[in-house]
Amino acid sequence: MKIPSLIALAGIMAVALLIAGCTTPTPPAESTVSLIQTRGTGPMPTLLGTDQIDAYIAWQPTVEVAPLAGIGRVLLYTGDLPPEGKWTNHPCCVLSARQDIIAENPDLVNAIAALTILSTDYVKENPDESAEIVADWLAGKGNFTYGDVSVSSVDVLKQAFPTVKFVNEPTDDWIDGNIEFVHALRELGVLTGSLANTTDEETRAILFDTNPYYQAQAMIEAGTITTPKPAEKEIGIGYLNSDHHAALFVAVKNWQYFNDNYGIALKPVDGTQSRPEKAELIVNGQKIADVRLIPGDAGPQLMQLASTEAIQFAYVGNPPAIAAVDKGTPIKILLAINTEGSGVVVSNESPATDWESFVDWAEIRSAAGKPLVIAAPGKGSIQ
Repeated sequence: MKIPSLIALAGIMAVALLIAGCTTPTPPAESTVSLIQTRGTGPMPTLLGTDQIDAYIAWQPTVEVAPLAGIGRVLLYTGDLPPEGKWTNHPCCVLSARQDIIAENPDLVNAIAALTILSTDYVKENPDESAEIVADWLAGKGNFTYGDVSVSSVDVLKQAFPTVKFVNEPTDDWIDGNIEFVHALRELGVLTGSLANTTDEETRAILFDTNPYYQAQAMIEAGTITTPKPAEKEIGIGYLNSDHHAALFVAVKNWQYFNDNYGIALKPVDGTQSRPEKAELIVNGQKIADVRLIPGDAGPQLMQLASTEAIQFAYVGNPPAIAAVDKGTPIKILLAINTEGSGVVVSNESPATDWESFVDWAEIRSAAGKPLVIAAPGKGSIQ
């Protein structure tokens, strides 16, 4: 990949963090880096620890693995990428739903939105407890192990949590931030379908249905969750193994709290599992749906599942959701899950201490015929 400028590389890397593998064209430039795509973020610490890469860009908690394991340093978090202020509070993960379930059972969609909001509030109010819940979900509270690299999952999650901004409200600024990603994806040649040439207003109408968020907020404020009609078939909820999706993990693990206090719960079928695979959606004491909880390696994989009706909901990065809509997957973005929460990690041997020196390092290595090797989330399967 060519480097046209400090800011251009920053933009490409910021989008690459979330797009999880949508193809990026080669922009004209003077310097070169080698951008390799891994399957999710899991291989990155091993690659860095064995000197196969010089840096990686990833979402949390993979960012914090390197410094705690002693194999690398966090150069910067995505909110600090140049130009100054452009990526602050940038949109990241969203809750999406298939349009057919929105039309057929809107109360069920509103209930899932309400539980997500309630759980997000719990995460913000109880960060240390929530970090331990996520560590249990991701690693049974044991170590994250990548080859010879091993580090406490609880320590990693507690260090990662402060860098993730858990939010839900689909504000105008947040929607505008998502539309900025649409513009970036067009420039990268990713969008060739329904979003290739739309106006911002048309894009907004195609991508978003925020009514479930506002219906959910109204129910929460009223103190009563409307009981949906029972689902006719199993509901699939997709997610990534990232602390970005802590709201889902906390909702399932702390189901009794939400059931007792709000009358809504995702009760795991097998409460002994660290990472439950099945749950029951219960509202006001009534079982509404059998739910299958389906992890993905990266966002495009989840969007492929949504396109084939294997899942009806997805906690997913916004660029994969945008790319899926562009290709015809019948989903809508309902609300935010978090902003920021990703970063750039460099090896301990790197001379870079900030973005400017990182670009200098890339240019020096390129001139010497040894371009930097940077890992980014793997190429997706959305066609």
